[in-house]
Order: sequence, then C-alpha cells, then structure tokens
Amino acid sequence: MQFNHYGGEATRLAADLVNAPAALDPDALEPLLRSHGITRTRLTAAQARALWDWSRCLAPCFGDQPLERRCQAINELLAASSTAPYISTHDGHAPHLHYNAPDADPVGVIRAVTAAGLAYVVCFSGPHRLGRCARPACGLAFVDVSRNGRRAYCTVRCANNDAVARHRARAASTARRGA
Repeated sequence: MQFNHYGGEATRLAADLVNAPAALDPDALEPLLRSHGITRTRLTAAQARALWDWSRCLAPCFGDQPLERRCQAINELLAASSTAPYISTHDGHAPHLHYNAPDADPVGVIRAVTAAGLAYVVCFSGPHRLGRCARPACGLAFVDVSRNGRRAYCTVRCANNDAVARHRARAASTARRGA
C-alpha cells in the first residue's frame, strides 16, 4: 500500500517515536527525524523532552481498540497540535498542503505532521493499519502497509519467533500428553 508523505512517513515517524527508548537524546533523534523527511532535525534537550512527552500521547493510537476510542485519541492529538494548515508551492513542486506554520519550532512541526498522518491513515486507509506487534514479548507499534492490511507483527522476525514459540509449546504439550 502506498501512502502520501503525510499518511506514510508521518505515521511511520509516529510509530518510531512511540517505539523510541525512554531517553530521547537530541543527537540520537536527529537521524531518526531526518529519515522521515523532517528538515529541522536539530533539537535542544528541552525539545527532546517535549517530543518524548508527545510520543507518549501518540502511543494509545496504535493497537487493537474500538474505532471510537482511536478517533477520540487522534482528535485530541489534532487539537493539541493545531496550527494553521496552508498550501505551499515551494521548490517548484505542485501545490501541496503543509500542516504547520512555516516558522513553527521543530517539535510543533513534528506534532502537527504526526497527528495529521495518524488521521490520514485512519480516514483513508483504515484504523486497523495502526497496529501493535502480536508477539507477546514485543508489542512495538507499526504501520501496516501490506496490500491486504492484515499484518499482525512488526517484522518478519517477530512473526517467525512467535511461530517457533507456538510450535515448541505445542510439541512440549504433545510430549507431556504422550509420556
């Protein structure tokens, strides 16, 4: 499945922020932000803390939950990140929508694009695409970009590890019954 920049990269950024380790170091955040198309990636320690707080607000949007609860959580994010969206024609591209003011600080930009990205995916691709890994030992947030939208694991590795664990549990159970 292909998403536009806001629906795809912004939502994957939201998942990566949710999955980030507890200590969000400004230097460690820089490559993560850059990899998702954020242009102003240099953050202060205070901005990194604010982004960590924001990532905790993003977390409830991922995983299996009633649609109403997910929409409410995303609406709260949209309200908290409200800026004035505008159409831009910069750098010779066709007109496109920006979800933040041009002079917004980096955290404001990240808040706006991640909230808009989550809303975009829920509205245009389906809320089930904002998942949590089904492997009990994992639970990472992910954006399901598979064609059929039925992904249950964050990676193929987690899917394989879970399958092996289930197989071993069945084999042990069978061995106990046969003994």
